[in-house]
Formats: sequence, structure tokens, C-alpha cells
Amino acid sequence: MPSSKIDPPASWRVRIASVGNVGHLFSMLWAASPPLLVGTIFLRLARATLPAILLWIPKQILDGIINVSRGHGGLSRVWHFVALELMVALISDLLSQANNLLDSLLGERFTCHVATHLIEHAATLDLTSFEDPVFYDKLERVRGQATGRMFLLTSVMNAAQEASTLVALSAALTAFSPWLMGLLVTSTVPAFFGEIRFSKLSYSAFFRRTPERRELEYLRLLASWSESAKEVRIFDLVSHLAEKYQSLSQRIYAENKTLAERRALGGWLLGVLSALGYYAGYVVVLRAVLAGAISIGFFTFLTGSFARSRMSMARIFSELSGVSEQATLLNDLFDFFDMKPSIKSLPNAIPAPRVVVHGFEFRNVSFAYPGSDRLVVRNLNLHIAASEKLGVIGDNGAGKTTLVKLLSRLYDPVCGRILLDGIDLREYDLPQLRKRISVIFQDFVRYDLPVRDNIGFGDLKSRGNDQLLRIAAQKGGVHNLIDGFPFSYDQILGRRFKNGTELSGGEWQKIALARAFARDAQLVILDEPTANFDAQAEDLFFRRFSSLMEGRMAILISHRLSTLRLADRIVVLNGGEIQEQGTHEDLMKVGGRYRNLYNLQSNWFKADS
Repeated sequence: MPSSKIDPPASWRVRIASVGNVGHLFSMLWAASPPLLVGTIFLRLARATLPAILLWIPKQILDGIINVSRGHGGLSRVWHFVALELMVALISDLLSQANNLLDSLLGERFTCHVATHLIEHAATLDLTSFEDPVFYDKLERVRGQATGRMFLLTSVMNAAQEASTLVALSAALTAFSPWLMGLLVTSTVPAFFGEIRFSKLSYSAFFRRTPERRELEYLRLLASWSESAKEVRIFDLVSHLAEKYQSLSQRIYAENKTLAERRALGGWLLGVLSALGYYAGYVVVLRAVLAGAISIGFFTFLTGSFARSRMSMARIFSELSGVSEQATLLNDLFDFFDMKPSIKSLPNAIPAPRVVVHGFEFRNVSFAYPGSDRLVVRNLNLHIAASEKLGVIGDNGAGKTTLVKLLSRLYDPVCGRILLDGIDLREYDLPQLRKRISVIFQDFVRYDLPVRDNIGFGDLKSRGNDQLLRIAAQKGGVHNLIDGFPFSYDQILGRRFKNGTELSGGEWQKIALARAFARDAQLVILDEPTANFDAQAEDLFFRRFSSLMEGRMAILISHRLSTLRLADRIVVLNGGEIQEQGTHEDLMKVGGRYRNLYNLQSNWFKADS
């Protein structure tokens, strides 16, 4: 079960250990596109040799010019090196452009690969995960950093490229004077540790502010979401939401501003130290050329190599700092992929029956939601026979929807067993079991997608079959509406996308019913299926109810008790237990809760008429 406690930001020990995630990252990059990964590594290795060459060629040109001025040699050698420098510069630019192209393409492929993997893996996780705010915080960081993982790859390869360049240049510096390498290290290491400290502070702030960023996104969504647009305007919430958004943004901005100011000041002070180290090395080389120990061309090569080595070392430290920070964020990604569902098929799972013979049975089933001790379902014993139409009523919180979630194995009982044809649900192959069940919840999804998706999601093989879609639409009572659309089953519903058409609440509910009927399920569960219907549409639906459910088990959950008279049996839930059960006539004779509720609703309808 997910923890409700927010984990602290990673320590330095954890951050260093997280660098091991880079290997996992390369495995994912390899899975995304082996040719692009090999290509970008090869190009970077080739580019790593060019800085030394581009420093060595001007040395040859300058020494050649001086020799010519002193009457030694001709200009042809100089022009050869000029031509060589031009060629190397053009090659350098070509390799850089090719490298940028491959990085861009690899980034696109990798982002798509990770996002697809996230979608697929999230669908396997328990429903409890999506009811835990800590899980959502982690998921928010994973989603927000999916593109950032490519930055980590770039940082690692940039560091490797600069290290290769540094090796080539430092050989010349060390050969001339080991002191130059000493000055180089002392002028760059302090800046590295300073950058590491501020990176740690930045990551800590980023980690702490994840819940606030999620809240900001939610506030932004509320202000612009079609589902909330009506209430936002009716209750005049725009100013309140904007003020709340601004207040929260200002708190985050204030912390980031303070950190940025400290980072700027510290960076400047460390930059001063770095500059002093550089010019100390410059003086060492200048004294050598003034003493005649080296040529002016070699002087320019050494000073250029020292400056370029200093730049390479600073970049390496900076990239490594970024790697440690980004690699820590990879913990969220790999932790997410390491999450395993507790509700899954067993290794030796058996196929779910295509035709149910005995039906479903609850045996002493109890259930409490994770993190709560309150039993929502308590010692429930219930048998739903094959082809039986069961009506379920109860107050809010009585356990009606939980009953549905247990039947479809979105949750497992904490006590007791649920059987299908005498076999525990946990022994069946989970995807097959769910294909035998079709559910439309009271809070069904309104997909801003074409009609064929809205209906075909009930059974994906029907998406491309207009005949199957029409049959489902007829069962849901929405075929006439679809025939009137300009694009028929390709009509986009909702207003989120271009050419979309909005539906009334009742029309959306008919679409949802059609989605339920698209699946050739053994059990159809309808949770308040006519909540958005007018009286005429509701009457028409229930007149067809028996024929629609012919040969299937059905569970009908409704607060409108008049609709439950069509059920073969009615179960009254109270506090997660069965308080009464029987046919409509049986329960009316008993004179219990069902009859009281039925008479109460009947009196209201009589008073309205």
C-alpha cells in the first residue's frame, strides 16, 4: 500500500548512489532507438578531438608567419594550414549540426518511449495507488521530468566529450609544466563544489514544492476546464481562484528568488577565484615565452589549451553536478516502474468462463479502503445466479459502488472470498475476468473523442466495425442522435477539440450505456443508468431492460425504487450489510426499510403530480 508520508529530499549519499541510474537510462535509450544512440555517441567522440586540432593549427600558422618574416621558409606551408583550419572548422560545424539533429530525434523517440511505458505501467497498478496523494506527487514529478531525462543523457555525454577533450589538451600542459595542471584544478574545483551545494538546495526546493505545483495546476485547470466553467461563473470564483493561484505562486517565487540571489553571489565570488587561477597560469606561460624558452605559436597554443582545459573542466563539473541532480530524479521514474500491483493474475491463472453457469457468490466478504479501519462491506453473503437481474439500493456510503469494485476485482476483500462458478476470482486470469464484466459507473467518463471511441472503448474490436457500433448504439438508445451527426460515428464529442459537438447529460449517459452494451459481457453493472434521463427516456429504457439483459446477469443500482421493480431480486444495503432482500412484492409485504423508502418516493411523485 502506498505510504501517506512525504519522503524527505535525497541525501548526498543517495544522490551519489543515484548516479547508478545512468546505466538504466542508457538501457531505456537503447530500447528507444539503438541507431540514434550509437550515432550521437560516435559524433561526440569525433567532436572531442577537434578543440586540440583547432588550437594546434593556429600555432603552426603563427610560427610559420614568424619564420617567413625571419627569412626562413615560404608561405605555402602557412596557406596549407589555413586551408586545413577551414576544413576542420567546416567539419566541426557539420558534426555539431548532425549531433544536434540526432539528439533531437533521440529525445523525441525517448520521450515517446517513456510516456508510452508510463501509460502502460500505470494501467497495471492498483486503484489504491491513484487514491494516494504521495503517489500523485511522485507521478507528477515523473511526468514533469519525462522530457528532462534526455537532458541527463545530454549532460552525461557532454561530460564524456569534454573529458576526452581535456585528456588531449592536458597532455600538452603537463608536458610543459605540471604546475599548470595544478593551477587548473585549484581554479575550477571550488566552483564545482559551490555549484553542487546550490544544486542540492534547488532540488530540495523542487521536491518540497511538488504538492504546491500540483495545486497550482489544479487551480489553473479549474479556471479553464469545461466541467467547472459553469460553476466558476455562476459563483463568481474567478477572482478567488486567481488570487489563490497568485498567492501560491508568490510563495514559490520568493523561495526561488532567494535561492537564485544566493547562487548568483556565490557564483561571482567563485568566478573571481577561478579567474585568478587562470591568470596565474597565463603568467607562467608568458614568462617562458619572454625568456625565449618557447615560440610565440607555442605560447598561443598553451594559453589557448589552458583556457580551453579550464572551460572543459568547469563544464565537466557542471555537467556532473547536473547528472547527480537529474539521476536523483530518476529514482522517481524507476521507483514508479518498480511498483507492482497486488491485484494481478496468478502465474497459473485459469481462463474466465465464457458462459457463466452458477454465477457470482460473496462468502463472508468484508472490505475496508486502504488507510481506513472502517468496514465499508461487512460479512457480506450474497449469491447472484446466472441470468439473474439484481437490484441494489442503499444510502450513500452503504457499499453499493464498493460491491461493484469488488466484483470487477478493482479491489480484493480483506476477509472472505468472491467466487465465480465456485472458483475464487483471484484464480482467474484478470484481463479475461474483466472482459466478462461490463460496468458503467455513476461518474462515467465523457471522452472528448469520436463517437466510435466513446462506444468502442467498451470492446476495442468494435471500434472499426460500424455494424457492431450501431447495435450497441441501438441498445443504448442513441442511434438516432448519431445518425444526425455530420460525421456519424467519426463525430468528435465535447468541445475540447475542433469540430466537436457537446451533448446533454442524458445524451452522454446514453453514449455510456452504448459503451456498456458494446461488450459481450456475462455480467452488466449499471450504476444509476438513468440519472440524467427525462421521464420519457427513462420509461423507454426500462421497457427494453429485460430484452437488453436477456441471457446475462445484471446488477442495477438506482435510487429510483420504481425502476427496480423490473429486477428479479432486490437487495437493500445498510452499513455494508444486507438488511433486506427479495422481490418487490416480498419486500413490500415485509414492511421494512424498502417499503418505507418506496412509499416515501411514491408520495413525492403524487405530490408533484
